[in-house]
Amino acid sequence: MADTTRYGKYIVSHLKENIVEAPWSPPVSKVEKGRGGRLLFLDDEVVKGAFYLECAWIVPPHMYTKEQQDRRKGIFVKAHTHEYDEVLAFFGTNPADFYDLGGEAELYLGDEPHTITRSSIVFIPAGLQHCPLTFKRVDTPIFHFTSGPGKTYFHD
Repeated sequence: MADTTRYGKYIVSHLKENIVEAPWSPPVSKVEKGRGGRLLFLDDEVVKGAFYLECAWIVPPHMYTKEQQDRRKGIFVKAHTHEYDEVLAFFGTNPADFYDLGGEAELYLGDEPHTITRSSIVFIPAGLQHCPLTFKRVDTPIFHFTSGPGKTYFHD
């Protein structure tokens, strides 16, 4: 049902259909009950004038089917650049310590590997090669999002 209010169009609570995956990325499935994946996606196509933003839940391996586990092994995102700045965020879900990521991600910035074990926000200036991004360990669900001022996701 379409929202007929004046500003309801700015509230996004359903995943965009037919998201074009990066050619080097494993397919990111839609989040479902008891399983992680892509939760929400925002760009100029979803809300006219909006910038790019994508949200996903990364969950422990036992919550995926065998086929999904095989697809997700290894590198999550390969090295690339953007013509715009980008922000990557990683948030843990431990209510006793929200800074505890509940896992370990490895992210390359340029040729430097960085290990992330705390809830973190990473600013990536335009043109800086970043990734691979690999989730080395996921003990509890991790909320992950990426955002950039581009009207759509674009990489070199």
